[in-house]
Amino acid sequence: MSKTGNTYLQLTIAMFRTGILGYGGGPSVIPLIRHEAVTRYKWLSNDEFGEVLALANALPGPIATKMAAYLGYQQKKSLGAIVAILAHILPTCIAMIALLSAVQYLSSSRIIAGMIAGVTPVIAVMLGTMAYEFGEKAVKGLGIYAGIGFFALSFALLETIQIHPAIVIVLFLMYGAVHFKVVGKMKKERREKEGAE
Repeated sequence: MSKTGNTYLQLTIAMFRTGILGYGGGPSVIPLIRHEAVTRYKWLSNDEFGEVLALANALPGPIATKMAAYLGYQQKKSLGAIVAILAHILPTCIAMIALLSAVQYLSSSRIIAGMIAGVTPVIAVMLGTMAYEFGEKAVKGLGIYAGIGFFALSFALLETIQIHPAIVIVLFLMYGAVHFKVVGKMKKERREKEGAE
């Protein structure tokens, strides 16, 4: 049960706090949302929060907005979900618009141009690190040859043939759903072949 008081106000304050203080994207926001939902307002137990988080991770889209939507819906149905999502995303949206407006206004400034140029390598390294980590996971899950092969195939589909990324993702998800069955069948056939020799 939540603390007494206006639930809409509680949702707004809780999601506003998580939206403003959650630097670094979804994973960094989850402990903040957990604190608001479990510790401060007691909307969920710790176990319930873990279950909701697991389900939210299985769905597409940003984790923080899914959690905000669920908490709002749990408390006040559809209107609560709308209030929670808006309270979570609006502060960041307003800050982003203000920052980009200031950057655009000052775009002729050599200082701003230098700041943007200085940030570009950092973003490139962050994206490169993320790509490396994903590649490492792919090689660990698929094996080195299949990992490299699928990297080359996805690069060809996206960059050479220029198929829409959503279609490529669906194709790879479909393969991923049967990957272990295919690999298991191949290993079984190999063992049967070796046993027959």
